[in-house]
Amino acid sequence: MVLSRRKRKEKHVGVKVMPVFHIMSQSTTTTVSLQLHDRDTGSADVQIAILSGRISHLTDHLTANKKDVSSRRGLMRMVARRRKLLDYLARTNQDRYQKVLATLGLRR
Repeated sequence: MVLSRRKRKEKHVGVKVMPVFHIMSQSTTTTVSLQLHDRDTGSADVQIAILSGRISHLTDHLTANKKDVSSRRGLMRMVARRRKLLDYLARTNQDRYQKVLATLGLRR
């Protein structure tokens, strides 16, 4: 069945698209508390905080869209990347590792 252009537009009226910068702005308070200096964007602590925000957003998306397999694959990659960063932080600096777990509410 071929839908007209109007029908296609009406089909996606209720879909809410959240841009990436909006996700980032929600987790800025957490990111700021984990920064090592005022312009820090690349330390493992900050990367873990940003990934955690993206993971939680994508998890919400996947609860609503169970058949979205490509997003699920991306989620698994993000979780693996966060896990590697957490392992690195636990190996190198245990104090920062504990702070990240406490701040983000992650369990290990």
